[in-house]
Amino acid sequence: MKSKQHRVNEVISKLTELYPDAGTRLIYSNRFELLVAVMLSARSTDDQVNQVTAELFQRYNRPEQFAQLTPGELEPLIRGCGLYRNKARHIIDMSRMLVKDFSGEVPGELDLLTQLPGVGSKTANVVLSVGFGRPGLAVDTHVQRVTSRLGWHESKNPDVTEKILKSLLPSSQWSSAHHLLISHGRAVCRARRPNCTGCGIAEFCRTGEEMGYGTDRAKEFDE
Repeated sequence: MKSKQHRVNEVISKLTELYPDAGTRLIYSNRFELLVAVMLSARSTDDQVNQVTAELFQRYNRPEQFAQLTPGELEPLIRGCGLYRNKARHIIDMSRMLVKDFSGEVPGELDLLTQLPGVGSKTANVVLSVGFGRPGLAVDTHVQRVTSRLGWHESKNPDVTEKILKSLLPSSQWSSAHHLLISHGRAVCRARRPNCTGCGIAEFCRTGEEMGYGTDRAKEFDE
């Protein structure tokens, strides 16, 4: 009987074949821009964020600049992203804290990043993974949905899901797994009308098996 970790690794290996270029699509030129872009990405697509930041970062790209803004000045510049009013306030407050407590530098530790206004575990993990090259497995809606459908967990809490996934994968695969699962969630395992017939990992999927697209291999994870 294969271990759960082994079966998870089989899925990740298959996804690596399917999405060899998986990675962040956010456009940025430094860690601060990355942090702002990730904060803007909540309830927004990467394409929406990139459209906003293309102009935004031409005007402002340092925390010292954002720290001087008011919400009324920033909001019109990020209106193309969802929840832009809350995001404007968080980005300004985050920038002020960076200037005051971190000499304007984005910290490279999870506990320090999550002290920043508007920066939760998901955002911090993405910044650590992409910006610092450190192991991180952020759980967004795509990661949550795909891994739940695969039957890897029953959790609806992203923080709990993160702990479960980290226990199933070696830290060396956390970052790549994050991007691979997002790529699959966007391309195939969509929230509405998932393309189960065209799914390259249907044989491993418990939900796909229940819908008649998978195989008995999907049941192995529960054993």
